Amino acid sequence: MRPRETLTESQDERLLQVRLACPDITRACDLARAFADMVRHQRGYLLLEWIRQAEQDAPKPMKRFAGFLRQDLDAVTVGLNLPWSPGAVEGNVNRVKTLKRAMYGRASFELLRTRILTRP
Repeated sequence: MRPRETLTESQDERLLQVRLACPDITRACDLARAFADMVRHQRGYLLLEWIRQAEQDAPKPMKRFAGFLRQDLDAVTVGLNLPWSPGAVEGNVNRVKTLKRAMYGRASFELLRTRILTRP
């Protein structure tokens, strides 16, 4: 998924061989590169067209992925357009859930609260 200009000569040659051998891989690769470009450059306005292309003539896994994107189109479009990321919040939620599971049935709420507030 790296930009083509960052590939070594041997990687580029191997990619060309694989693309010539299988049209499905060629189409999937083209769509994946277009999607990666959309994400890297925050071009959410292109998402609906990308989904249409993927649903038309992509291999089945790409069609399913496009269908999942279509189900939550508004959220995905906003995620591709805005510079903010929920990564920090999701990381904290994951940390709290892990602590809670590790302590399940062994301690009180006060101990859980203390462990959450005192970050390691």
